[in-house]
Amino acid sequence: MSEAIAFLPPQEAILSRRAEILADLAEFVPAGRLVHEPNALVPFETDGFIAYRRRPLAVVLPETTAQVAAVMRYCHRHAIPVVPRGAGTSLSGGAIPQEDAVVLGLSAMSRILDIDFANRTATVQAGVTNLNISEAVGANGFFYAPDPSSQLACTIGGNIAMNSGGAHCLKYGVTTNNLLGVRLVLVDGTVIDLGGKHLDAEGYDLLGLICGSEGQLGIVTEATVRLLAKPEGARPVLFGFDSAEAAGSCVADVIGAGIVPVAIEFMDKPAIEICEAFAKAGYPLDVEALLIVEVEGSEAEMDAMLLSIVEIARRHGVKTVRECQSATEAALIWKGRKSAFGATGRIADYICMDGTVPLSQLAYVLRKTSEIIDRYGLRVANVFHAGDGNMHPLILYNINDPEDAAKAEAAGMEILKLCVDAGGCLTGEHGVGIEKRDLMRHQFAEVDLAQQMAVRAAFDAAWILNPSKVFPLEGRS
Repeated sequence: MSEAIAFLPPQEAILSRRAEILADLAEFVPAGRLVHEPNALVPFETDGFIAYRRRPLAVVLPETTAQVAAVMRYCHRHAIPVVPRGAGTSLSGGAIPQEDAVVLGLSAMSRILDIDFANRTATVQAGVTNLNISEAVGANGFFYAPDPSSQLACTIGGNIAMNSGGAHCLKYGVTTNNLLGVRLVLVDGTVIDLGGKHLDAEGYDLLGLICGSEGQLGIVTEATVRLLAKPEGARPVLFGFDSAEAAGSCVADVIGAGIVPVAIEFMDKPAIEICEAFAKAGYPLDVEALLIVEVEGSEAEMDAMLLSIVEIARRHGVKTVRECQSATEAALIWKGRKSAFGATGRIADYICMDGTVPLSQLAYVLRKTSEIIDRYGLRVANVFHAGDGNMHPLILYNINDPEDAAKAEAAGMEILKLCVDAGGCLTGEHGVGIEKRDLMRHQFAEVDLAQQMAVRAAFDAAWILNPSKVFPLEGRS
């Protein structure tokens, strides 16, 4: 980020033809599916990264792959930028448009097309919410594993674009580990199918390339995902520590011992207090750091795993160990964690970072993050997926104070650089978007970036799909 993130300048030729373009776009979708009035465009100006906004040329809300293809053919022919959008929950600015861009919103494509229990797959349109899938198959003993905190709202298309994860990714992996196939509309409107109901498709792994490509290689309109059998039982346990460093070291030792719980989530004291005030989950308020460790399996399996984890936690001076005693208590524990971002928004504006670090560096990065925040005179609430080192420091600031906002952005950039320098990377699940675009050179050499941009250009030579994102603007061809 910078004081004012740059976007590509709008193409005056497109803006001058706005009325003509709107009339043409209206031909491709049903009545009411083209949004163009100024007030109606306001909700599409930004996403979960609210620090920046741009009003798009128009928003198209197709209902079918054929309609998406028609819009893409038209925009490709007239060199009109297109920004794909799911639920707009992106925290990296991945769905923020440009003034000359058409937002292609997939929220109306919300049908579950097929559930195949024999093959343990579900095929859904891109606008189906993450949680919809688990709700549709839950009565039959199955679930869809990736569970971002925004899973009530976030959609499968957006999950695929950013390769989203969630609390349970430690055991079950992120979106790419649970994705079997997609229907993809290319920039010129061509429709292709990648993968299917089988685990490993023949030929090049283009599916792996598409997942995490942030809507720059094509528009996913349908996806086939894996369904998993629900575990016999699950039990979250709270571990309280007197320091964030002790909690971080405990996580590293648990994983280092070969123990793989289904989830290990971290909260520091500010995050504990914020989440407890909102959810009344019963989190201990006399500790500096909290781990939510969930194990699953039979009672005997859970008991054995917890015995080993408690032993490791005691070596790190654990202060509180509290096992969940009921399904209601378990639901409250997870409500508190999954409400962290929303609960924090009740008390302050914030920027949410998304760096990932090796587990052995957790304690060090937590300590250095605290030093960075103190130096800028800000506050931070740390809540993140500790099991895979995906850190989410929430930097609190006043969005209406330009000086405060500039300090928050500068602190965030230092934290992300710290993650890379510690052997990690800029993003674990939120994507690069515009938030981390200008830091890509801190992680990648010029030759690495050039190769990535060459792949992007092979799919979209004119760079009209989700422009101004992922790659630094200077030096692009």
